[in-house]
Amino acid sequence: MPELPEVEALAAYLRERAVGHTVERFEVSSFSALKTYDPAPSAVAGLKITNAGRHGKFLDVMLGDDLHLVVHLARAGWLHYRDAFKSPAPLKPGSGPIAVRVRLDDGSGFDLTEAGTQKSLAAYLVRDPAEVPGVARLGPDALAVSRDEFAERIRSRKGQIKGVLVDQEVLAGIGNAYSDEILHVARMSPFALTGKLTDEQITTLYEATRSVETDAVTRSVGQKAAELKGEKRAGMRVHARTGLPCPVCGDTVREVSFADKSLQYCPTCQTGGKPLADRRLSKLIR
Repeated sequence: MPELPEVEALAAYLRERAVGHTVERFEVSSFSALKTYDPAPSAVAGLKITNAGRHGKFLDVMLGDDLHLVVHLARAGWLHYRDAFKSPAPLKPGSGPIAVRVRLDDGSGFDLTEAGTQKSLAAYLVRDPAEVPGVARLGPDALAVSRDEFAERIRSRKGQIKGVLVDQEVLAGIGNAYSDEILHVARMSPFALTGKLTDEQITTLYEATRSVETDAVTRSVGQKAAELKGEKRAGMRVHARTGLPCPVCGDTVREVSFADKSLQYCPTCQTGGKPLADRRLSKLIR
C-alpha cells in the first residue's frame, strides 16, 4: 500500500508534470471506485489542475478553484502517468485494472489502476477534502507533530504499538511497511504496550518515526511514478525481508502473519533475541 512517502512523491510528480494543464476528459471505468455522484464526472472537463497534495495516505488533486479529486490507492492501487495515450477512444466500463483516466490538454494524463480481484481503490470528487470520511477522521500528519503531541497521540490509544502506529486516527500517513521500519530503528517490539512505554522510549520512537519517514520522502520525491515501488523496496531494512539478514546485527529477519497481512522484525534488535510466536498458531510471546 502506498504510504506517506510514496503519496507525497506522487503529489510532487503531479505538481511538476500536470499542474497548469487543463483536463480534457475525466473517464470512469470502474464505477465502484468513484464514491461520489455530485459533482458529476463531467464537471471535471475544462478545469485546470491547480495543485496536488496529500492528507495522510490520501492523494489530493486540486481542480479549478473549488474541486478536489481525492484518492485512496488502498493496497493494490497506483497512479500511472502517461506522456501519451495509445488510443483517443473513451474507456469502456471494466477496462481491466484501470479505474479512472484523466486526459490532459497536451495529450498526457494519468490512470488510477488497481491490481487483483479485491477492489478497494476509492476516488472522490468533492468541494472540500473534509467531505471524504477517511480524511475527516485523520489524526495529525506523522511528520507534522511535535514530540509532546506525538507522545499524547500514542498514549491516547491503549494497545500494542504496531497497531497504534498504523491507526490513521492517531497519526496520519504511517502504514504497515514503514511502521515495521520505525520499530526496527527504535529497537522496539511491535507488541510493546503503549501504556508501558517510558518517556525515553517515546522519544526514541518519535525520533525513529521522523528519521524513517523523512528519509523515505527524500528518496522518493523526484522519482517518476513508475520507479517509486522499486525505490520503496530497496530502502527497507526488515519489512518484506523475511529470512534475510538484518542489516544492523546480521540476525535473521522474522515474520508474524495475520489473516490478511504480516509484520517483519529482527529478534536481536527488537525483542531481546526472543522470536515472537505466529498468532495463527499460538499466543504472542512478549
